[in-house]
Amino acid sequence: MKESIQLDRNFFSQNTLAVAHNLIGMRLVRLDAGKRISGLIIETEAYRGEMDLGCHAKTGMTHRNRVMYGVPGHAYIYFTYGMHWMLNFVTEEEGFPAAVLIRALHLQEGEDIVKLRRGNQPKKKWSNGPGKICQALEITGVLNGVDCCEPYSPLFVESNSGAPFLHFNVTTSPRVGLYKVPEPWKSIAWRFVACVENKLKLN
Repeated sequence: MKESIQLDRNFFSQNTLAVAHNLIGMRLVRLDAGKRISGLIIETEAYRGEMDLGCHAKTGMTHRNRVMYGVPGHAYIYFTYGMHWMLNFVTEEEGFPAAVLIRALHLQEGEDIVKLRRGNQPKKKWSNGPGKICQALEITGVLNGVDCCEPYSPLFVESNSGAPFLHFNVTTSPRVGLYKVPEPWKSIAWRFVACVENKLKLN
């Protein structure tokens, strides 16, 4: 791997939409028993504030979402549908609930480990969803609240000399799965995806 730089608190302190966009092409890294498992982030979603009716903070602070109200750069990890963990990074200023959900990765390191964890699934389905990412990288509630900006953190994001490893064109679209969320929040284009042409070049 090329020389890399761990993203710092200033990066995550930006507007949530900027963070969600700028994370495309960055590398998510999980340190597990001394081994690196990593992949390029190719899909994200932004969730921003109590006014966002698609956000967990829409009803105010709870035990589940309190990490979202904390210091930017921490991991907000929650359990959903009784079966999946989901990884988010807290953004903006402390006290304002906002986070970016990591929805898809292009794996780069630790494929031997991920293959065992993802069973008989084809490689293209190892990390093409938020629950799959957490299974592949073994991200669970144990890591909820971990500071991803600290040195030696078991979970962090890195860039190459302060810029994305690859320069993607990014498309936007509505967030996934918000079936019962009212407009405009249901259709607002806060999902960021590396364009198809770039994805194909990665394979």
